[in-house]
Amino acid sequence: MYQIKTYNAIAPAGLNTFTADYALNQSEHPDAYLIRSVNLHDESLPTSLKVIVRAGAGVNNVPIKQATANGTAVFNTPGSNANAVKELIIGLLIMASRNLLAATTYSAQHAEADISQRTEHDKTQFNGIELTGKTLAVIGLGHVGSLVANAALNLGMNVIGYDPYLSADAAWNIAKQVQRAATLPDAVKNADFVTVHVPKNADTYHLIDEKALAAMPAGVQLFNYSRLGIVDNTAAISALTTKKVVHYYTDFGETQLAEHPAVTVTPHIGGSTIEAEINGATQAARTIMTYLETGNVHAAINLPDLNVPFNAAYRFTIIHQNVPNMVSQITAKLATANLNIATMANAAKNQTAYTIIDVDDLQQLSQTDLITELNKIPAVIRVRLLKQSVNL
Repeated sequence: MYQIKTYNAIAPAGLNTFTADYALNQSEHPDAYLIRSVNLHDESLPTSLKVIVRAGAGVNNVPIKQATANGTAVFNTPGSNANAVKELIIGLLIMASRNLLAATTYSAQHAEADISQRTEHDKTQFNGIELTGKTLAVIGLGHVGSLVANAALNLGMNVIGYDPYLSADAAWNIAKQVQRAATLPDAVKNADFVTVHVPKNADTYHLIDEKALAAMPAGVQLFNYSRLGIVDNTAAISALTTKKVVHYYTDFGETQLAEHPAVTVTPHIGGSTIEAEINGATQAARTIMTYLETGNVHAAINLPDLNVPFNAAYRFTIIHQNVPNMVSQITAKLATANLNIATMANAAKNQTAYTIIDVDDLQQLSQTDLITELNKIPAVIRVRLLKQSVNL
């Protein structure tokens, strides 16, 4: 039986709340961590730990190098909260176009106003616009961006998409009416609204900077529901001062944004729906069990994709450094043990490689001794032996 330690889970029946760092399983020798927001950077990962899955899009709270050195596969659950973020963006677009924030603030401050006179007179200051016919630039057309683009089309908007890393599979999810821009300036040059939905990495840090903002028309409204740092907030404040940007909506607060009249900061609620929490936890649990039971890998952060049908009686999975002669050293150990290889696959991702080898018969061998021999290979990080549906 596997030991799965779950952090940031739904609390037990009766507590009726989400409790940070609530551990569902207190095992000292867990096979897996299922986490959400708990920070693992200051934690020591147990040697028993084979996989970490974060129920969410991003792994900023996971020490990837430490996990890889420990032979621990790391996954997240991209797309599990995509619909939640999409619906929030669409809601904010409607709110922005109709000046709902200012209008509701006015109503709260004038609760005793004569509806038939003062309110009717003052309401013209909140006149908004309709989204139909307006242009939305969607920067990043992955799980969230594609949903936002398609939903905006259904509202009658003109949608311009920009994503230089768009995969063929992702492209299938985007309506053909979404216009593709070749460059970021081309995408935003005629936009009434700009929304960014890209992962945070070296290429996207401050993607929306002073130069990108300068390419936008005056009066644009900007949305960052991706990650803190995708928008250069200093440049955004300058653009707000000159009215290049008339309002900035973001899920990621910073001191310089606090109390700015043209900035709306939401408390990191983009993916915070009951459905998204359930989707993330369910996807994470499936990922954990697939990896533990079959060794197959899809979209791991630190391991290459390797999906091999498990049709043999036994399977070795070996995480090792991506250096020459590893496969020959591994197969030599199996040959010495007089084992016949039924299936073998190998792939690499950066400095880490992963090998799957299926064999039909280990009955006459000391499995522990063979694993020990494989672990003696200097560049091997972790060896696992799987039995059909059972981890040995």
